[in-house]
Amino acid sequence: MTSKHYPKVRIYSANGHLVLREGLSVTLYAKHPHAQMAAGASRALDVYLNAVEPSALGLYVDADGYWQELDAAGWSYIRKSIQHPTHANIHLTDASVQQGRYHVGYQGRSFVPMPWAKDTSKWVSALSFWLPTDYLEEHGPKRMRELAIELASCLPFCSGHAGLSLHSETDLLGEEKGVRAQADRYPGMDIPEASLFSWEIGTKINGAHWLNFLGPPVLDELGGAAGLRARLRSPGTTVQEMGEGRAIITLGAEPDAGDTEAGRTLPAYRELARVLEPVLFHRQYPGNQEVPEHIRRWERRFLD
Repeated sequence: MTSKHYPKVRIYSANGHLVLREGLSVTLYAKHPHAQMAAGASRALDVYLNAVEPSALGLYVDADGYWQELDAAGWSYIRKSIQHPTHANIHLTDASVQQGRYHVGYQGRSFVPMPWAKDTSKWVSALSFWLPTDYLEEHGPKRMRELAIELASCLPFCSGHAGLSLHSETDLLGEEKGVRAQADRYPGMDIPEASLFSWEIGTKINGAHWLNFLGPPVLDELGGAAGLRARLRSPGTTVQEMGEGRAIITLGAEPDAGDTEAGRTLPAYRELARVLEPVLFHRQYPGNQEVPEHIRRWERRFLD
């Protein structure tokens, strides 16, 4: 059964390949090096694998950047990669990269300066998971929220989020006008780009979402859980403490894509965005390059 709170999105290229589909995603950022993240990332992967169907993942990226079949040897490679002492870069996906149903991405940073990047102050380790909306329809939003919290609890996150999203292996906010139109119409659907943001997000917050994970130091900057409760008054918005200076903000009983064409502008998301505005992340391009207007408009979709 399709929820009234989100659309079924399928966009195909001229040669028949699936370019874009709707889905669910959980993304977590931590200001910790891989050496302190490896055990938690491994636990989170196990939590995810226990939640999805056994054959959900079928391909992985090898050390040379090529997709390979995720067989027993492949799993051995992934497990060893996670246990690397200084860094890890892992990508797992469906048996076909075009399906866009299941995906795991992990960037475990060493925070050692590189010749081309000496400033590591904005680097984070990042872990992201995709699921199809079938999971939400089969298990319900309560179970989806529980799964997101279980995944987040594995990591010392500084921020993170979960909810509806648009899935593609291409640049969703690139030159594809049909894709951008979906992003503009459904503001409650994230565009997951954890591997890109892990180089520059630092302790900033990547927008307002159905589930919003806040940790140190930004939770303190916002007045803690109690301060957020006093400022967030939309019906259905809750602020729940998770211990160790972390909290989760939930916007309603289930995720909502919104629909600007139908006048559904998601007031609770807009309220949270205004509260988060001082700590929101905005993409920066190197040198004097201007950030394209459509990207800046999407980043400010709950503020303007």
